[in-house]
Amino acid sequence: MKEITTTEVQERLEKGETLHLVDVREADEVAEGIIPGAIHIPLGEVPTRMEELDKSKPYIFICRSGGRSGRATDFLTEEGYDVTNMVGGMLAWEGATE
Repeated sequence: MKEITTTEVQERLEKGETLHLVDVREADEVAEGIIPGAIHIPLGEVPTRMEELDKSKPYIFICRSGGRSGRATDFLTEEGYDVTNMVGGMLAWEGATE
């Protein structure tokens, strides 16, 4: 499984890089703050909504601590997607949220 740290994500965003971020937390967790620009697909909906993702683009998956996003990363990698897990999740995130 490919992994990226919260610091690496934040640095890339601060440089103006376009990242395709997917937050797999539940709606009540996302209501407390999501990384600007991230899309919300709860983990349980990933199998039925994966067609919303473009297989030609790389994605970074996010959750609270990195466990659920890791499961989504494993699943989507097997389905042919280019996905990376953000280790530490939102607990480790020190950047902006909306």
